[in-house]
Amino acid sequence: MRTVIVYIWLITTVLPTFSQWGTIAYYQINKEYITRVLCENRDKPQLHCNGKCYLAKKLKEQQEKQDKQTSELVQNIPVLQLFASPIVSYEFLSGPFQQSPVLTFSYHLATYQAPLSILVPPPCV
Repeated sequence: MRTVIVYIWLITTVLPTFSQWGTIAYYQINKEYITRVLCENRDKPQLHCNGKCYLAKKLKEQQEKQDKQTSELVQNIPVLQLFASPIVSYEFLSGPFQQSPVLTFSYHLATYQAPLSILVPPPCV
């Protein structure tokens, strides 16, 4: 019973991805009929369309249908909030605006010079 459920789940999951391949296979199998009856450019044989316009139209319809279904699924997914931040409230007191005094800082950077004996490479032996 478990394997049957797994196969059903696998088929329902993978089948929509092959819908475009099914449309292409249908086009290849019925190419003559589509070219003769369903093609939009059947009156213009010099274009050599051979029903490709019909195939492109069907593939576009399938893509739009799939996009619509996907967007509906995404919109209908319930949102589960796992964490909530505490409610913080701010209170602004009205009153006269006071300017703080301007503070000035003066920094004196001392210069440092390394002794030159440290920078001399060791003697070669």
